[in-house]
Order: sequence, then structure tokens, then C-alpha cells
Amino acid sequence: MELSQRLQKIPPYLFARIEKKIEEARERGVDIISLGIGDPDLPTPGHIIDKLAEEARNPENHRYPTSVGLLSFREAVANWYRERYGVELDPRTEVVSLIGSKEGIAHISFCYVNPGDINLVPDPGYPVYGLGTLLSGGEPYIMPLKEENGYLPDLAAIPHDVAKRAKLMFLNYPNNPTGAVVQPRFFQEVVEFAKSYDIIVCHDAAYSEITFDGYRAPSFLATPGAKEVGIEFNSLSKPYNMTGWRLGWACGRHDVIEALGRLKSNLDSGVFQAIQYAGITALTGPQDSLEEVRRVYQSRRDLVVDGLNALGWHLNKPLGTFYVWAPVPAGYTSESFAETLLEKAGVIVTPGNGYGRYGEGYFRIALTISEERIKEALDRLKRALGRVKFS
Repeated sequence: MELSQRLQKIPPYLFARIEKKIEEARERGVDIISLGIGDPDLPTPGHIIDKLAEEARNPENHRYPTSVGLLSFREAVANWYRERYGVELDPRTEVVSLIGSKEGIAHISFCYVNPGDINLVPDPGYPVYGLGTLLSGGEPYIMPLKEENGYLPDLAAIPHDVAKRAKLMFLNYPNNPTGAVVQPRFFQEVVEFAKSYDIIVCHDAAYSEITFDGYRAPSFLATPGAKEVGIEFNSLSKPYNMTGWRLGWACGRHDVIEALGRLKSNLDSGVFQAIQYAGITALTGPQDSLEEVRRVYQSRRDLVVDGLNALGWHLNKPLGTFYVWAPVPAGYTSESFAETLLEKAGVIVTPGNGYGRYGEGYFRIALTISEERIKEALDRLKRALGRVKFS
């Protein structure tokens, strides 16, 4: 049976390919150090686990949840936004729970995109922005994120006729894969652009709490006028080390939230209520674990950046995410460099072209393994590469 045309457009998911390479190398007996996938290695805080265990024993939580989420969870999200950003949200109409933010990011295009419509998609960027666009029948229009522009899209470079056809604009700061961050004035430009062309902004803020050196990531929704033009996605995965729990949310413009909730009610049956109660505990309980998370990632960031710079790179230390984005040395493509590190050093990095064509010439390191293994990886790179050159 032939696959549907929409699925034929979709390549294998980037991290599925990486996982396959890791498995194949390990089957050959290679001691693999994976710096590829951004899956926190730190444990979920104990008080969150305790709450899950308590609520999992409650028979009331063993039935179907509501697809939009417990009101108490949505209230916790709204309270968190008020305390963190000074943003007011109506938990009944402006917040919807998600089975992880990835789910909502993939599905939002199905709410607005018809065949032939355009979404504005950052490149390099999280692959799901473009994949959701394609699966809904739309066409991604690439917004290049270039190093010389601080990895911000040049809104003025988007052609007028493209902007008029665009339905959604995806943004993500702190940015995966580049680690770039923004100041509030950029979001003000985005709001003005979106109002001019009647575009819905979808800001992915999954790394909002993973920041360093005194930088605090702003919320898109804190921008004047933002709730008139868009929504923000976030997740408990990264700040509370809950990637496998699959709990996130979207919030903002009420009609967009209603549309996403309506779609979800026809596609899924919501998040297990015990997990939602654990999420409430994460958002409202002690936050000291967050400071420890930041401390650990900042220490790892410094180790990686200083180690690469000692080998010939000239990297600045990113202010957000747990990634380091770096150019490949002279003579390599993104894929050939990643393959060289795997073959000669047993080290996995993510090739930059997996995030789009403007990622070519770069690679990404995830800071989600111990410092001991990071040091070993850097030693292997030194033995395999020596001192690198870039021209």
C-alpha cells in the first residue's frame, strides 16, 4: 500500500536517525558518548514524584481526563505567568493543557492551514514547526536565522505577498538549536508585523527557564498587544526534568486556544490527571531545584565552550538553553563532521543541517550528560581532530 502524499513529504525524524546510529555503534561494541539529544539527565525533583505517586493511587484519576486539562492545572499556569511575567491569563479561556508542547506545536497548523497556505518557519529551527506545516497541507516559508543577525529573523526581508498569505509564524527563544536569546523590543517588532498581516504568532518558550549569567528570558505574551496576535507554548520538560511525563500548555489569544482545544478534543483524551496534579506541584511548589538545574547546565556549558575554544573554536557562551551551537571546521559539512566524530571518537553530535538548510556548516552539542563524560568527549575530540582550522 502506498503511503499518503503528506507522509511521503516527511523525512524520518532527526532524532530517530540519531538513535539508530547510536544503537548500531553500540552493537559494534563502541563506547558511545552522546551529545546529540536534548533529554535532561537530571532527575525529576522528589516532591513532584511524590505527588504523582499520591494522585496515581486516587481512583478518581483513573478515568478519562478532559482534553483541555484540569481547571486547577490551568489556574496554576495562569498564576505562574502572573508571578513570572506579570501576564494576566484567564485559565478557562486562555490556557489549554498539552501532551507536551511538541503535540500542540504539531497540531496548531491543523487549526488554520489549508492546502497551499504558508507558515513562516525559522531555519535552523525545531523540525516540528515545518513538519506540522507540511502534514496540514501547508508550505513552510523559511525565515533564515543567521549568525550575523544574532539568529533573529529579518522580518523586513519577508516579501509582502508571502506575508499576506501567511497564516502562522513560529518563533522560539531561547532558541533551539542556536542558544540565541532576545530582548523584549524584538517581540514588539513581531507584534507590529503580525498585526499588519493578520498572522498568528506561535512562540515556543520551552527553554524560558534555562538561562544563565543573569539573563531572564521574556515572555512573548508580556509584549503589549501580543495576546491579540498570538499564543505561547511551554512545557515542564526542561525546567523540571520531566521530558517523559509529557505535560505542557499553550496560552494566549482566546480564539486560538479554543481552536486548539477543539481539535484536541477530537484527537486525544488529554493528560493523565495524576500527572497534571504533579505539574501543579512543580509550578507552585519549591523552586530551588531550578537554580540547581541552571547551575549544572552553566557549569557544563562553560566546560564545553572553553574546551572547544582550546581546540581552535571561537565561541561565545550562550545565555539560554542547554545547547552549544558551533561551526564545523574547514573541509567538513555538517554531516561529514558528525560522522567523523562518531567513527574516530565515538562521540555523537547533531549535524546542523538536520534543523534546516541554514544549519549547514554547524553542529549542536546537548549539555545533558555528566561533566565526567563531557571531559572524556573533549579528550576524544582532541585526539581525533587536533587543533582545528576554519579557513
